[in-house]
Amino acid sequence: MSVPRRTIYYAHSANDHKVWHELKTHLLSVGMLARTFSSARNWAAEAELAGHLHDLGKYADRFQARLKGQDSGLDHWSQGASIALIEHRAVAAALAIEGHHIGLQQGSKNSLNRLLPATLANAVRPGLQLSEANIPLLQSRAALDQVRMTTPDVVTLTSWSHTISAMLDIRLLFSCLVDADFLDTESHFNGDGVKKVARFAAPKLDLDAALNALDRFMRAQIRGATQSDTNVLGVRESLWDAVGQASSAAPGLFTLTAPTGSGKTLAMLRFALEHARRNKLKRVIVAVPYLSVIEQTARIYRRIFADFPDHFVLEHHSLAGLGQEFTNRDAEGSQERQRRLLSENWDTPIVLTTNVQLLESLFSNKPSACRKLHNLMESVILFDEAQSLPQDLAVPTLAALSHLSAASRTSVVFATATQPAFDSLHMAVSRLAVNGWKPLEIVPSHRELFKLLKRVNVVWPQSGEKRSWADLAFELKGVEQVLVVVNLKRHALGLLEVLGDLPDVLHLSTNLCAEHRRSVLEDVRHRLNSGQPCRLISTQCVEAGVDLDFPKVYRAFAPLDAIAQAAGRCNREGRMSALGQFGEVIVFEPKEDSEGRGGYPTFAYYQAAETTRTLLLINGQLDINDPQIFQDYYRRLYNLTDPASQNVKLSDSIAALDFAEVAREYRLIKQDAIQILVPWVDRVEEFRALYDEAGQMGITGSWVRRAQGLAVSVYRPQDGLPAWAIPAKLRRYGSSPRGVSDEWFILEGDFYDDALGLRPPDGPQIFIA
Repeated sequence: MSVPRRTIYYAHSANDHKVWHELKTHLLSVGMLARTFSSARNWAAEAELAGHLHDLGKYADRFQARLKGQDSGLDHWSQGASIALIEHRAVAAALAIEGHHIGLQQGSKNSLNRLLPATLANAVRPGLQLSEANIPLLQSRAALDQVRMTTPDVVTLTSWSHTISAMLDIRLLFSCLVDADFLDTESHFNGDGVKKVARFAAPKLDLDAALNALDRFMRAQIRGATQSDTNVLGVRESLWDAVGQASSAAPGLFTLTAPTGSGKTLAMLRFALEHARRNKLKRVIVAVPYLSVIEQTARIYRRIFADFPDHFVLEHHSLAGLGQEFTNRDAEGSQERQRRLLSENWDTPIVLTTNVQLLESLFSNKPSACRKLHNLMESVILFDEAQSLPQDLAVPTLAALSHLSAASRTSVVFATATQPAFDSLHMAVSRLAVNGWKPLEIVPSHRELFKLLKRVNVVWPQSGEKRSWADLAFELKGVEQVLVVVNLKRHALGLLEVLGDLPDVLHLSTNLCAEHRRSVLEDVRHRLNSGQPCRLISTQCVEAGVDLDFPKVYRAFAPLDAIAQAAGRCNREGRMSALGQFGEVIVFEPKEDSEGRGGYPTFAYYQAAETTRTLLLINGQLDINDPQIFQDYYRRLYNLTDPASQNVKLSDSIAALDFAEVAREYRLIKQDAIQILVPWVDRVEEFRALYDEAGQMGITGSWVRRAQGLAVSVYRPQDGLPAWAIPAKLRRYGSSPRGVSDEWFILEGDFYDDALGLRPPDGPQIFIA
């Protein structure tokens, strides 16, 4: 008696080698990967169940016809979500399955009724239909393929009353699912005709080798080659010893408070690596507020780990990728799938990224943004320049990080010279995450370090005293080495215009691509070290974590922490102190835009500057070498702004467990960003190679990583895509349409200036500060 031939169902169309992706293989592979990714928590079985159910609707005859181009507009995910909820009581898995194409939706009990079988067909998004309404039919076909659906011990959502905690747990399981799905899909389309081919295999975090490399770098490059004052060297050694001693602590929340110029970048890394070794953690993630800080940190890391395997350190520069994802679309053959395959999953030992990428992902509902989140578990996350966290997002951010730390053996370090008084927000945070915010200070003796490292005198403006750009330009002509930091890019351009043809003037802002900024900083360092004239006009992108050492700094009036960070670029190495001198920091009020908030980038920045002004009026002078002045400043600022009561829409969305609305409201950058590939003259051949590759083959994840150094992040224009940039083509996968990227563009026309960077005809308002 002959055995009936098994019907083969497919998950994806053919790749370039005419090989189709079998659905059974896809579901089992995704389940296995999702189970592996969830190993840090007790979700393994539920993550595996989500993998087995996520594409259940692809067993439908209509979906199989869709793969051949004979149907369209199909929802193939809601059936699996319904089974997870009704038959397995797996709420997190149900939401993750439902969201793996359309994004996480609402998690309240009433909202979950949309996944009941009786209402499922009516809950499908406009423009879509269920691929098959007969769910038992789909289950029977999966059973014949031996795709088992075992009821797991589900994610315990007893913390629903702590809404941030509950939502983050769901996002983390969602991350396990979508990363597994994207990786298996990518390996199919990259297949060689015989087998699937996965993306690069990231090396493991070899902590012994990494610590040895760091120690060698410290001995050769820092202790052995420094020109720093002996007092500065002593402070750096004290900090180095302190972080080593503190690294034995169990995973948790930490602050690292140390003066600017004390070697914080390397000390943070030592703490992270030692701490990871002692606690068997998996990776180190460094998040910074400014692109310029990533570039400098990356330069140091590349030198430390020069002999390590490829992909040991990932630089994730992009501010793009966190905006709208088009979720009302059929999945197979869509541009969305190709977009998501380009997204990062941070599966590398060390990740350097932006606050925007990390924090907005923690509150996102979108598959491509969330796919990396599971790699935050059992990691060390270093927030450099922690004072940059927006006040209106402080409480939910601290709550999310607190829960991530407590539940996932993740250590979070807030490092800065101007430590915010976030401990005063503990009660507000504890209402959203049970552990609240009670970090441990890594350097208990940091007050002594500040006393030892006084290197500058600050000259504060008299009441009513203002300087025009012409006044300031006249003063700068008499100073050969000087840094001027202003609050707005148009202020920098206005001062540059008045300076005219004055020689030895350089400019730094995020109008310049990463490689261009790196080149400017190298030129500045060379000039400073060799005694050549150097007048640098910069936005605030220079003042956090950039190791420049000017004898004199002018800083436009600003929040106290920004003034202190600018002062950290003055007499940084203490060489003037060795001669019995101090660096000079002159705080000035620009005459332009001097009234109201017009001279500041945001209202919050203006409020913080006004708090500084009030404190200055009370005290007469402000000692930026005294950590207590910053505690007073932040507590006064919090009393004024009351972070716990800010952002009512975000708070309401969190209370409603509305993932989509939370993602819309939690934004560090309020407007979406896009990336523009630019032809900087010193890298024009590299630009042309990337241009040709994008035109001939389409962009890939590898292309995106190589392009970051020649990219400028700008706000997405509100009135349509820019005419001066063309969207990059996406790589063609199999028979799917190629399409174009909505995040990556290539500059068309002569709009990149060798001194000022990107200057498109649309004007400067598109630029990210």
